[in-house]
Amino acid sequence: MPKILVIDDDRDICFLMNKFLTKHGYETHESYTAKKALELLEQITDFDLVLCDYRLEGVDGKTMLLKIKEKYPSLPVIIITGYNDLKTAVDVMKMGAYDYVTKPLFPEEILNTIQSALNAAPVVAQPVHSSNGASHLDDHGDKKKAFTANGDYIFGTSAVFQQIMDQIILVGPTDYSVIIYGESGSGKEAIAQEIHKRSKRSSYPFVAIDCGALSKELAGSELFGHEKGAFTGAINQKAGSFELANGGTIFLDEIANLSYEIQVSLLRVIQERKMRRVGGVKDISLDVRILIASNERLWDAAQKGKFREDLFHRFNEFTIEVPPLRQRKEDIMVFARHFLHKANEGLNKKIRGFSPEVEEIFKNYVWHGNLRELKNVVKRAALLTDGDYVEDRSLPFEISNYRKLLFEHNNEGPAEAPTAVVPIRDTIATAPVKKPFNENSLKEASIDLEYEMILKALKETNFNKSKAARLLNIDRKTLYNKIKLYQELNNR
Repeated sequence: MPKILVIDDDRDICFLMNKFLTKHGYETHESYTAKKALELLEQITDFDLVLCDYRLEGVDGKTMLLKIKEKYPSLPVIIITGYNDLKTAVDVMKMGAYDYVTKPLFPEEILNTIQSALNAAPVVAQPVHSSNGASHLDDHGDKKKAFTANGDYIFGTSAVFQQIMDQIILVGPTDYSVIIYGESGSGKEAIAQEIHKRSKRSSYPFVAIDCGALSKELAGSELFGHEKGAFTGAINQKAGSFELANGGTIFLDEIANLSYEIQVSLLRVIQERKMRRVGGVKDISLDVRILIASNERLWDAAQKGKFREDLFHRFNEFTIEVPPLRQRKEDIMVFARHFLHKANEGLNKKIRGFSPEVEEIFKNYVWHGNLRELKNVVKRAALLTDGDYVEDRSLPFEISNYRKLLFEHNNEGPAEAPTAVVPIRDTIATAPVKKPFNENSLKEASIDLEYEMILKALKETNFNKSKAARLLNIDRKTLYNKIKLYQELNNR
């Protein structure tokens, strides 16, 4: 029988909590003062959880939490706070509290939070390290931490990612819908999972759907299910994703790809909290939290007629921005080491880290595929590595030779023009480009025009070469060949 210590100077709350938790199979002890609570923790050393009011007589929740965590670091602590203490509660959670519940107290909310805390594993912190030489997986020099969200994802140490973590802590316990903006591969689903984990629905299902992979014909069936015989091929009744997520959280990735008809059905689900299977006549009640993600602005999509504006406003209760990996270079090696650790486990290897050359390449490469690309590169490199450290020869050609795939500028022109090889994104706005072509040559003038079009396409796609190639209606290889051609002409 789990033991719970209830700390609150309101004797009525202690009495009610004792009665309620005992009824649900918990052994409870109560304390009306911080001093008595600490004495109980000394006397009874096998408490499984502490439920503590933030405002105790003569001491606040932060001080009490520090005293508890100092002696019992793995003991989960849930803070009881008033609505006005919400931001303070977020600070307390960053100090080690598992979660918080707000007054007035609701029995089911408290019970779900307690059950989640008792079932959850302690938060694992992994040290982030820096080194002038090769990086190691087992260094312990840096005090910063990278917090594990799940087996494939961690939260980095950059200031912007710490801000994201603060937002997750703030919005997680609520039932708000959340829009998560970020490029493909940036970890939007992992952030959605972390929000779910910190919610009151954490003991219920988390269902993730890639809306970009749903065909227009089958999207309704996948999301809402179907009845037997609803359409050709519907030989059995099927429960949809919303029905499977009932009580929990559904995550709709790349939601802007849903058709207008499905968006109308989705609006009804949000407004009425009911849905109907395709071909069905019976409404099914739903209690689902909806998290969505997109790599394009839904407001812009709404203005273009691609996304329903009323649906956007329904979802737009809270927004989290996930920056691309290239904008938070301090996180690159944090994630790289984590992915190497996972690769070691999968390959039964003991690679210690990365050579200085590989670290330099990783930090300067433009990761258009974000974390997904980095993870795959590290997995491939780990497979090809026989020694203690990943060397540059184990990296894919386009990674280890990234400089050769960028535009170059020579040193002619104004004195401030760059002479070194630099990414084109850093030189377009500041450096003039030499145009060495013969003005009377139609062929070279055509190449010059192509170059201008390529520059424009790259800017419009934030220098994503795959997207730029699609915009120009050519394949990626052709785009690289044209870049190489211009580079050769420019270096004559």
